[in-house]
Formats: sequence, structure tokens, C-alpha cells
Amino acid sequence: MTTFIHPQALCESAHIGEGTRVWAFAHVLPGAVVGRDCNLCDGVFIENDVRIGNRVTVKCGVQLWDGVTLEDDVFVGPNATFTNDAFPRSLQQPATFLRTTIERGASIGANATILPGLTVGRGAMVGAGAVVTRSVPPWAVVAGNPARITGYADASLTPANVPPMAATTPAAARSSRVAGVILHRMPLIEDMRGNLIAAEVGRTLPFMPERYFIVLDVPSAEVRGEHAHRTCHQFLVCVRGIVNVVVDDGQQREEFRLDTPELGLHVPPGVWATQYGYSSDGALLVFASHRYDPADYIRNYDEFLAIVHNR
Repeated sequence: MTTFIHPQALCESAHIGEGTRVWAFAHVLPGAVVGRDCNLCDGVFIENDVRIGNRVTVKCGVQLWDGVTLEDDVFVGPNATFTNDAFPRSLQQPATFLRTTIERGASIGANATILPGLTVGRGAMVGAGAVVTRSVPPWAVVAGNPARITGYADASLTPANVPPMAATTPAAARSSRVAGVILHRMPLIEDMRGNLIAAEVGRTLPFMPERYFIVLDVPSAEVRGEHAHRTCHQFLVCVRGIVNVVVDDGQQREEFRLDTPELGLHVPPGVWATQYGYSSDGALLVFASHRYDPADYIRNYDEFLAIVHNR
């Protein structure tokens, strides 16, 4: 398969991969590198310090400025806007342009604007017209101005269909499609003096906790978690308000809404967990099987995938 360059395109780069198509009125500068099987549509402009991976689609009217990297399988919708200078002035260029990276498999919707120096994570989706002012986590779906997380790709919200339990029953549980993750419902004991919810170590809590912490006062736009553990188990209970939890084992993702302290989510080691969509009064109680150890955290999603796939 050979490269196709439309007669009305101006392609000055010698680094265009096999099977790539460059359509009419596109302009590719000499320093740009474009991978295999890409589709650069009408009116696309690509500067010198731009790197494009394989199987990338760039729709009409997009300009890719110095400092932009599109990894494999990225989709960029029509008239999406990239920037590379946080404080632009006419005829005044910075010594170096800020780097913007759209990671593998991510999609940028039509007319979205990406501010400079950001990363849009693997598999993420930026909605049409969104203004992205901060980096987007892997698989997150963002929309609006400024863009906020509205969900996670391929992680449909799972109903908390664990039935209520009698006070004499330790707990009910339901397995997730994410390996090792279990949603528990603790018994609610109602009393005119006040209600009570209880859990037992070794039954509902499948480990002996050595630590607990509470996450609270989280602005609704913020995301917590975004890591996995090597050895530590966690048990999450939203004691007040609402929080959404997305769990990911490298192959499957699932989302849970913790909206009652009756629900507890067991997240074992080797599972990437993210919390978002905190209500203004949300408070998340987390029991941990181990004391705090920075070395136990896996904070980079690509590193997490590599560890999972090498098991």
C-alpha cells in the first residue's frame, strides 16, 4: 500500500507512513512526522514539531501546531483547536512551545479547544465544543466550558442491586465484572433513637484494616484516586452524600454510585480506582489493609497496564 497525496495538497514532509491519505488543501510542513494508515482531511495544517502516530484521523479544518503529539488511533473532529502558547503575543515566540499529548485511542470532538501543555489520557473522549483547561484522565468523558468529567468510556453505571439485609445478616454482596471488586450492602438497623449500620472484619471487611482516611470537601470538578495498589486492599464507604467510583482491571471497567452508607466497595490490589462526581456534602471513608507506603502506589496508568499484562 502506498501513500496518497491529493494533487491539491502541499505535503513537504518526507516522513509520511504507508497507507496514509493527505487530502485537498492540507499543508504538512517538512519537520512533521505522520504514521501509517492516517487520514488527514481537507484543510488540515500541520507544523514542523508535530508527531502523529498510526491510524490517526484528523478531520477538516484542524491545525496542529508545534508541540502537539497525537498517539496511535486518535480521532480529532472537525475544527478542533489546539494551542501551544499560554500567553501569546504577536511576533513574540517562546523559547520552547508547551507540549500537548493526545494519548492512544482518545477522541476530540468537533470544535473542542485544547489549552497548551495538557495531556488527554488514553481512551478519553472530549465532547464537541468543550474547552479543556486541565489534563484529562485515561478513559474520562469530558464536556462543557470549562470541561468537566461527565462519565467514563466503556464503564456504564452499575445499579446497586444488592438487596437490603435484615439486621441479623452480616451483609449481602455482588461481584463486579472487574476482577476481585465486590459491592457489599451492610445491614441497616432502624430505631426511633437513630439508625445504625455495621460491618464485621472477616465477613463484610475481607481484611484487617491498619489505616483509615476520609475524603471530604471535594469540589465537584475534582477527581480523586487515579491509582492502583500493589498489595493494599481498600474498602470504600460514602458515609455522607454521593460519590461515583470507577474501577478498572486493565481489561474491564465498571462504575458504581455510592449514595448510601449501607454500600461498601471492596477494591483489591491490582485494580485502578478513580472517584469523581462528589456531591457538595460528600464524605468518603476508606479502610486500608496496610499502613501508608508511597512505594505501594501505581500512579501512572501505562505502568499499571504493563504490570497487569505481565502477570
